[in-house]
Amino acid sequence: MQASERRWPMAADLYGEMQLEAAPPAQRRVRDYLPGALVTAIAALAAAWLADHYAAPIVLMGLLIGLALSFLSQDRRTHAGLDLMSQTALRIGIVLVGARITAAQLAELGPQPFALLIGIMLAVIVATTLSARLFGQDRDAALLAGGATAICGASAALALYSLIGDRRVDQARFTLTLVGITVASALAMTLYPVLAAQLGLTDTQAGFLIGASIHDVAQAIGGGFSFSQKAGEVATIVKLTRVALFAPMLMLVALWLGRRGETAPGRRIPLRLPWFITGFLALAALNSLIAFPKPLQDGATTTAQALLLLAIVATAMKARLALLLDQGWRSFAPIIVATLTSFLFALAAALSL
Repeated sequence: MQASERRWPMAADLYGEMQLEAAPPAQRRVRDYLPGALVTAIAALAAAWLADHYAAPIVLMGLLIGLALSFLSQDRRTHAGLDLMSQTALRIGIVLVGARITAAQLAELGPQPFALLIGIMLAVIVATTLSARLFGQDRDAALLAGGATAICGASAALALYSLIGDRRVDQARFTLTLVGITVASALAMTLYPVLAAQLGLTDTQAGFLIGASIHDVAQAIGGGFSFSQKAGEVATIVKLTRVALFAPMLMLVALWLGRRGETAPGRRIPLRLPWFITGFLALAALNSLIAFPKPLQDGATTTAQALLLLAIVATAMKARLALLLDQGWRSFAPIIVATLTSFLFALAAALSL
């Protein structure tokens, strides 16, 4: 074992056991989590403040501040807390996203746009994965970029990374992917409404294009309403439908990885769904049967956003910046391919409506 591996003990598998801390959770005390959890919370608050005062994407702010504080992860006292924030907080946040999803949203979209949306998402993942060899990139890294772009940006990237594991995609590559999709989403929010206007799209077409191709939820909705009120409403429905398809897409990825991969010699990955995907589906189903009160939905949404921000900050803090120097421009190729594929297929689908 190399010295770097001794300093950074990891045990990644299909279900995201990406640990800095070697001790199992059962042997940890509450105070073991405090240093890492506190620095993550402070960094997340700083990111939220900057995003609010300077109209910057909160995910990007969280990433940058987390990367700037990555030296703190060299202190073993932060390991348990960073693991907690990057894993448990993420998974609970994903479950709570289900509180804003209902079957009525899928029905409101209609069969044709729904079918087109599924086709776009699958096309983005397949095209990005197939392009990996062209740019000399790893297939799993391309799957991460394609899946995150197809579904819902940073939160999907975090969930996919917990499935893929850092033995398939190292932390530096994952951090670059997060940065790339966040920047691409911010640019898309600015450019896509302008392009839709130049192409003479109707409100419905523009809303579908923006909702089907912009990664981040808030930016997709904001981009739609910057075009028109009607386009904003359509973009909201389309984007939330993509979020509703979050768990099924992750299920497919988990089953595919489980069939082709192994976590260790002689031990196959079990074909079971992670609990956070099951929790997401259960909460969405419950919300469809018994509509949650709006205050409860708003509270769940705010809590989910906060937990996902904590997970993003903690993940960036766990990154080894030295490895970023080894990443060339080709590392961004899967993100570029995924973004262009998403836009072109969404535009073609929008024109058919």
